[in-house]
Amino acid sequence: MLEYSKLTEGQQLEPLKKPPVTKVQLVKYAGASGDFNPLHTDDEFAKSIGMDGVIAHGMLVMGFLGEYVMHLAGHNAELSRFRMRFGAMTRPGDEIICSATVEKLYEAAGQHCVSLALTAAKSTQEVVGSGQAVLTFRN
Repeated sequence: MLEYSKLTEGQQLEPLKKPPVTKVQLVKYAGASGDFNPLHTDDEFAKSIGMDGVIAHGMLVMGFLGEYVMHLAGHNAELSRFRMRFGAMTRPGDEIICSATVEKLYEAAGQHCVSLALTAAKSTQEVVGSGQAVLTFRN
């Protein structure tokens, strides 16, 4: 959980390492999200369209980053902005590491805010998603 008074611009925050993505996780995410595109759940279909096998839903990776940001916010801050761009594909077996760097500390409407640059990357350093979040700290 972040404390505004202990943050500095350029500071790299403690990352979150997710366990390897599994095919079961992809099937569960398909059910939860309603996205039943067979590209995410059926290896034979994925191979028939030129892929090596299934790939994770991009929104699953966004969920990983969202989980990370909410962990950082804890009870001290609330999320006031969150956006992400998708990068490389995530496949079963990939471990995703979510990280953040403090971009900017500022005050808005009398409240302390922090802008974070976010990255979700495979353990090989290949970026699967990047974005930005703004946390507003409670007074």
